[in-house]
Amino acid sequence: MSKYAIDPELLPWLDMLPLFEVRDATSLAEVRAGLDQMRDKVTPYEPTHPIDIRDEVVPGPAGAPDVAVRIYRRADREGPQPALFYIHGGGFIMGGLEMADLYAIPIVDKLGIVVVAVDYRLAPETPFPGPVEDCYAALLWTAAKASELGIDPARLAIGGESAGGGLTAGTTLLARDRGGPALCYQYLWIPELDDRLATECMREYVDTPMWNYPNAVFSWDSYLGEGKRGTEDVSPYAAPARAADLAGLPPTVVTVCQFDPLRDEGLEYARRLSQANVPTELRGYAGSFHGSTLIGDAAVTQRAAADQLADLSRGLGI
Repeated sequence: MSKYAIDPELLPWLDMLPLFEVRDATSLAEVRAGLDQMRDKVTPYEPTHPIDIRDEVVPGPAGAPDVAVRIYRRADREGPQPALFYIHGGGFIMGGLEMADLYAIPIVDKLGIVVVAVDYRLAPETPFPGPVEDCYAALLWTAAKASELGIDPARLAIGGESAGGGLTAGTTLLARDRGGPALCYQYLWIPELDDRLATECMREYVDTPMWNYPNAVFSWDSYLGEGKRGTEDVSPYAAPARAADLAGLPPTVVTVCQFDPLRDEGLEYARRLSQANVPTELRGYAGSFHGSTLIGDAAVTQRAAADQLADLSRGLGI
């Protein structure tokens, strides 16, 4: 990895790399197990306020199974609160609500907002449109149940990281095009947006930590189905970079990491949002790589976390 100027504080994490080389169904099973091992090594966040966490099962898309969601709320807050509808990452092929815990609990503790996390079905077992339709169905439920959940419906945001960022962008497009629910803000952490895999960094970053071109190939082939990646008939709800029109979307923050093959598609999506008159801000972190925010003690991670809290506070009107 010497050819990449990775922040020295992040280098110890590189020992985890063998767990994130996914090329086929066999290695996918190993990667899913490795994700659990990695999560166990992350020091859990200890909240300073009491947090209520409960699981619900909500109606899924028409003809599909119900969808699990997890709701996080500060127990010492009363009345309607701003809310974030959260979509976890994992390359469309791994992850779940336990991953959501890592992100949701600190945000709820520090900002006092409600977070609703969705446990969408994973590819390749469930390819597009299943995962994004799960997210949209859970978003509809969240908006419809805002009063019961203690959510201010005028301050409902959406956000996610990696594939969750791509699903966030796709779900936000669905909300715009299907007439709701209304969203006040969109937060795209290192989003996976473009199945064409043609950007400069995507072509060159074949061995970067945590995520790289070969992983991206398997990710998109799993999500879209074999033979569909890069063809003309891929839906913008699957690959939001393909959306011809980005007008009318909510204010957005896009974050990118320097040594991430997803970097350029995030930069381009932010540029196009700005060109479409969507209020857009862009955050980039030097020396970082995809998923390096899991290394909580690194200064670059702490800067990113502080930015995230400030951005969400502003976007939710806190």
